[in-house]
Amino acid sequence: MYAVIKTGGKQYRVSEGQVLRVEKLSGNAGDTVTFNEVLLVGGEATKIGQPHVAGAKVEAQIKAQDRGKKVVIFKFRRRKNYRRKTGHRQPYTELKITGISA
Repeated sequence: MYAVIKTGGKQYRVSEGQVLRVEKLSGNAGDTVTFNEVLLVGGEATKIGQPHVAGAKVEAQIKAQDRGKKVVIFKFRRRKNYRRKTGHRQPYTELKITGISA
């Protein structure tokens, strides 16, 4: 069984036992998160929501709160003595999907 959930402005196809990284959610490691915005539930009989599947939810456990790899932003204008170097690390939440109920 799998489901398509919406969180952080993105959509993810998840199945039970899967580990995935999503945009930062509030909570600590070990907490349980419930996603009620389920767009599709697949398996033997596929249920498609309009826009959400009624009564469907996905349970997940927070494994870690961390930040991703550094992305370097380097601005440069030739012959103008203009150089700017900055960096950014996007925060994320690592989840383990524990249950899908339709």
